[in-house]
Amino acid sequence: MFMTPLKNSSIIEKALLMSKPPKVWRSPAKINLFLHINSKREDGYHNLQSIFQILDYCDELSFNIRQDGLINRSSGNEDVPQEQDLIIRAAKALQKTTGTNLGVDISVIKNIPAGGGLGGGSSNAATTLIALNRLWNTNLSQHQLIKLGLELGADVPFFITGKSAWVEGVGEILTPITLPKHYFLVVSINKHISTGQIFLHKALTMTPQIGKMSDFSELINPHNDCLEAAIDLEGEILKALTHLKSSENHLYQPRMTGTGSCVFAEFKYEKDALVALDNLPKQWLGFVALALNTSPTL
Repeated sequence: MFMTPLKNSSIIEKALLMSKPPKVWRSPAKINLFLHINSKREDGYHNLQSIFQILDYCDELSFNIRQDGLINRSSGNEDVPQEQDLIIRAAKALQKTTGTNLGVDISVIKNIPAGGGLGGGSSNAATTLIALNRLWNTNLSQHQLIKLGLELGADVPFFITGKSAWVEGVGEILTPITLPKHYFLVVSINKHISTGQIFLHKALTMTPQIGKMSDFSELINPHNDCLEAAIDLEGEILKALTHLKSSENHLYQPRMTGTGSCVFAEFKYEKDALVALDNLPKQWLGFVALALNTSPTL
């Protein structure tokens, strides 16, 4: 039995194509399907339980390798000083850890609303580590990248792992979970809330641990323990949630993601999510995204 040369050639070409790094790296958003704050740790951080859902709504990063070792942001994210930009910090951390002599020019197109609990900065940092580890041929393992990413932020390891997950600890204990491919209408009220303010707020609530992922069901308390504090700081969050409750055919109750201020409603069908988007008040920004179980960065 013989395989035709055409078919064999097609398979080889496809494999070679898949092995090439993409010209543009997609850096996805996430939402918290719920968020329970379990306890405050001695180091000042909080133990939590949550489910992080990856969304097919992404920033776009491009990398142009330099031979002179310089790391530069060539375009995008101009409202963030380069020394504070997690993208630049991630590139420098990888360069320092591996000792590579290579540098990079990085451009970013920001689509994910900043400061809304969607993880855009952490996602960008993780995408930078993954991309440059490949483009610089530094060959760190995923475990090594996760360790490096945790120094940049608690959510960075999640985006390096690249799987929707049951999350514990400060966000670094991850168990991949397969979730329905529903559609989400995500709404930004165009307001930024400081995570530090939320965790110091008197209205922050706490929920005792509910067990492990094996105990998870749709009956889990979908509450976000940061919600009352966020609403006290920015009452427009409550207005957005109330509006989303009036949307037709949404699943479960509308919720806030992370420490805010973005909120979302879940739909089984894209057409229903798009109708709700069309009915969104003009003062708010919104987008419809498909739930993913694996990040497009991988």
